[in-house]
Amino acid sequence: MALVKASHRHARISATKVRPFAKMIQGLTVEQGIEALKYEPNRGARFLEKVLRSAAANAEDRGARNVDNLPIVDCHVDGGPMFKRMQPRARGMAFVIRRRFSHIHVAIDAPEVE
Repeated sequence: MALVKASHRHARISATKVRPFAKMIQGLTVEQGIEALKYEPNRGARFLEKVLRSAAANAEDRGARNVDNLPIVDCHVDGGPMFKRMQPRARGMAFVIRRRFSHIHVAIDAPEVE
């Protein structure tokens, strides 16, 4: 068995907004995962859906058959770098605005083709 992976690094969304969807699709098949994400109205679901479709395309490119029935083995979202900005506040203070990025990773299990 070979893991076929896809990732979106430096996605312009915070990891906390995508993680619930990553937990939701882990363990499902590719087809079930895409169907589950398709009807979610959140922007994080769109990011994860694109990465899942990319992993499925990578598996198909490597010669896997019935890509829709392959299980999603690993799906996790890591925090990425941050843009840090200063916002002036009252009495000479400043607040830090953190614009967060994330790294989205999906791995599906494809049998090796010889």
